[in-house]
Amino acid sequence: MLFDPLEIRSIRFKNRIAVSPMCQYSSEDGFANDWHLVHLGSRAAGGAALIIQEATAVTPEGRISPDDMGLWKDEQVEPLKKITRFIKKQGAVPGIQLAHAGRKASVYAPWKSGKVVPLQDGGWIPYAPSPLPFHETDPLPTPLTKEGILKIREDFKSAANRSLSAGFELIEIHAAHGYLLNSFLSPLSNQRKDEYGGSFENRIRLLKEIVSDIRNLWPDHLPLFVRISATDYTEGGWNMESSVELADLMKKLGVDLIDTSSGGLVSGARIPVGPGYQTTFSETIRKKTGILTGAVGLITEADQAEEILQSGKADLILIARESLRTPNFPLSAAKELGVDIDWPVQYERAKKS
Repeated sequence: MLFDPLEIRSIRFKNRIAVSPMCQYSSEDGFANDWHLVHLGSRAAGGAALIIQEATAVTPEGRISPDDMGLWKDEQVEPLKKITRFIKKQGAVPGIQLAHAGRKASVYAPWKSGKVVPLQDGGWIPYAPSPLPFHETDPLPTPLTKEGILKIREDFKSAANRSLSAGFELIEIHAAHGYLLNSFLSPLSNQRKDEYGGSFENRIRLLKEIVSDIRNLWPDHLPLFVRISATDYTEGGWNMESSVELADLMKKLGVDLIDTSSGGLVSGARIPVGPGYQTTFSETIRKKTGILTGAVGLITEADQAEEILQSGKADLILIARESLRTPNFPLSAAKELGVDIDWPVQYERAKKS
């Protein structure tokens, strides 16, 4: 099944392997450059059916770090066209993850310490649903006003339009890992008293609005994914019951697949990490709602990926760190499973030997 095609709307994915969005912290002013072309292009040449560009900020304040990718101005579109054209030439689908980092914004890249960037060094005060920092030592984030929420919606819409201009054929909305939309969902980070806080219906309101906004402007023949954290791993937080209810609503709003991750909202949460540790979440959502799901998280072997699909735990396999280690993972996986697939003609002599 790993090399069976998957059709979503008008898009035919040649297999069930996607490269998960992974931050590279290698941009200046949000612009793509040669690193991104080589990073994303090599995974397309490596045989994956879908290449999802890293979390791409819809506004400068929505970047995790000053080195993040962005799509908040028209000038950022042109460098992306070179990337999407190359991905398509390899028979893969170019996707983009649109994101806002919320209260986890304005930190240095991991290899530059990962600490908060001081205001005098180009940092900024992040936005959040409530004035609750991710770490106790972090600056208090600024609670979004109603006007600020409307601007966030407009920022996502503008970035979606630019994504289409740049040649992307799939959008994933990032509502996981403690970033802005995820922090609205969880009662641990959202203590608002207005229509965007309190009840489940209120906490999911912003995500629903953004999904509806983008689905209404994104061409009907192109897919829309949403990445969620299925659980906060913390008592009183977001849980699987909420995720199932949310996924069912997302399906009704025209979302095609739930990219099922977990955690990231609470600093210090105890996460039982292990091979395929998040596949039970994608399986539960898939079986209870009927929506397509993607499995991600320590999926490193061809047989493991095949078992996930065969047992009905997911419809799509998203490879992250294994893709960093093995850019040609799909080519080697096909060989391991005894499936004959096309290789780039430039690489065929390695396939035959």
